[in-house]
Amino acid sequence: MKREFYICDDRLYVMTDGKSEEVTEKSRELIDEMLTRIETYYPEALKALNECYAKSSRNVSYYNYLRVRRFLRCNFGQLDTTACDDDNGVFNFERIQCPLRGECLHDGVICMPRFDSRLSKAEERVMRMFRHGSDPDEIAGTLYLSPHTVRNHIKAAYIKLGVHSRAEFIAYASRHHLFD
Repeated sequence: MKREFYICDDRLYVMTDGKSEEVTEKSRELIDEMLTRIETYYPEALKALNECYAKSSRNVSYYNYLRVRRFLRCNFGQLDTTACDDDNGVFNFERIQCPLRGECLHDGVICMPRFDSRLSKAEERVMRMFRHGSDPDEIAGTLYLSPHTVRNHIKAAYIKLGVHSRAEFIAYASRHHLFD
């Protein structure tokens, strides 16, 4: 599903298949889906959002709405039909105008958060070199690992990320800003 999130008259909207609707506390299906994705791929952002809105946690539907609204407002701004903000499960964040850019404690945490690939540190080290063209034997020599261990890390990363080739991995890493 392709979606475009945008702010108009200080309200949050989502456009799906050319149809716009305001995101409100009653948008439960969208809110639940977004919370699951934030929890899965942006756990540090969710932790910060939980802290920001802890006082509202007793009213669960409102609490969930506040957390999702903040995440979306911090990462998607103007209506932009050149690229979808949510393209079949992949967020394409926008660098929105914010008066607190560079000063906000949540810059780089809630706003423009780092994607959590769920790779271990060892897998990340191997995949970073693999992405830049090193073959498993070169990686093994550089990282003082056996070639078998390197191949196992690559295989495990492919499974975790749902990719099947180096080309798919490189596209995935670029789309998700994995090593930026």
